[in-house]
Amino acid sequence: MSEIDPKIDALVPAWLYLPDISEQWGVEVTRVRQMVKDGVLIAVRRGENNALQVPADFIGDDKPVKGLLGTLTVLRDSGFSDAEALEWLFTEDPTLPGTPVQALRENRGTEVKRRAQAMAV
Repeated sequence: MSEIDPKIDALVPAWLYLPDISEQWGVEVTRVRQMVKDGVLIAVRRGENNALQVPADFIGDDKPVKGLLGTLTVLRDSGFSDAEALEWLFTEDPTLPGTPVQALRENRGTEVKRRAQAMAV
């Protein structure tokens, strides 16, 4: 949970504050904070108030996007920092096509995880 690199910040189209996520999901904000602490979500400090924010593309209707946790686990096991994981997830991959996070949102998580695992080799 550090300040965001401007280059990575520019890759992420939209961000949500933790209270907004908790309201959308109908859960306490402490539950969302715990998900960040447990590594289910990546949150960074950004904006004028330096508040924690999560990429909006990570957020499904009532839980994190399917496949996100598994992908984050593979990336972390490969030595990626949260910043590097964000950069990878939001960078265009012509072989997908689109970005890995777009593929996760389109339920193509197997392909995303396969690419993440291939980078670890």
